[in-house]
Amino acid sequence: MTVPQPLLELTRGRVVESVHYGHIAVVDANGKLLASYGDPQTVAFLRSSAKPFQVLPFVEHGGVEYFGFSSRELALACASHDGSSLHIETVELMQEKAGLVESQLQCGVHLPADPVMFKSFVAKGQMPTANYNNCSGKHTAMLAYARMRDLPLETYLDPAHPIQKEILGTFAAMCGLEPGQVEPGTDGCSAPNFAVPLASAAWGMARLCDPRGLSERRAAACRQITSAMTEHPEMISNFGQFDCELMKAGAGEIITKRGAEGYQIAGLMPGVLAPGSPGVGIAFKITDGDAARMSMELESTTRVRPAVALEILNQLGVLSEQQVQALASFGPLKQVRNHRGIVTGQARPVFTLERHG
Repeated sequence: MTVPQPLLELTRGRVVESVHYGHIAVVDANGKLLASYGDPQTVAFLRSSAKPFQVLPFVEHGGVEYFGFSSRELALACASHDGSSLHIETVELMQEKAGLVESQLQCGVHLPADPVMFKSFVAKGQMPTANYNNCSGKHTAMLAYARMRDLPLETYLDPAHPIQKEILGTFAAMCGLEPGQVEPGTDGCSAPNFAVPLASAAWGMARLCDPRGLSERRAAACRQITSAMTEHPEMISNFGQFDCELMKAGAGEIITKRGAEGYQIAGLMPGVLAPGSPGVGIAFKITDGDAARMSMELESTTRVRPAVALEILNQLGVLSEQQVQALASFGPLKQVRNHRGIVTGQARPVFTLERHG
């Protein structure tokens, strides 16, 4: 892996105070590397950016129709939700439809990120349960798929479980790899996770958005997933969060999914980059992890990934002036203010994509 390259810098006065580094890959649905920055072959774990791929086998084999899941419920299976009342009601309905109970989820627990729900938990001294984990939709879909196939539920996260083996094989195929070329790991929610080169992950995302050359059944499942995500972006993260707001502004033409430790993946539908162009996938990794920060309103934000994602889209020329204005609160250029609201500097992208052919 080459040395990470500067992506975003923060100034204080006239001095550059902090610099965030990373790598970027932009690939089209034909597997062509269109643009990059740093090393596009950097291997990194997708973390929650893998969720749309992890639900693909379930959708491909008719799981949505088998259990009567709505497109909103399918979106939650792809989500890193915030534990809002809407999210919890949705995952509970999924479990009811699939004949599951919350205690079967093996994702662990954490406090909700939704400010209203978080305040309620603190005020009541309440402890969260598994459904409040931001991966509960994914785990519910995995359990539902195991139930549909009459497979063991207790071991659904074991990498040797048929469900997890199929997920790995499907993900690898979408990225143009063999399963043995995917580096395995365990995610924060205890599910298997995958590390692959950024360019491979970007190709997988491009094919999810533009499944040309895939089997008819897999292509239909890809379209079902991307439609659910763009129709219900509030399920993927939450209102006001970057993933949600970018997909709202994208109006069905842009897909995005954040991952932990500074990972982000995005996709452009066919024809977005240029008339007649194939779908495009974007994957990038912030090497310092891009830790979340909580505002006075108890809203969690990250300062690097949204700005970098918007700068990539700007450099690719796919955002209209109206979209740029709608997303301006996320960057790419932002003022830095202190606790009194005084402007002390700015956060600004410092990279230029290298175009390939």
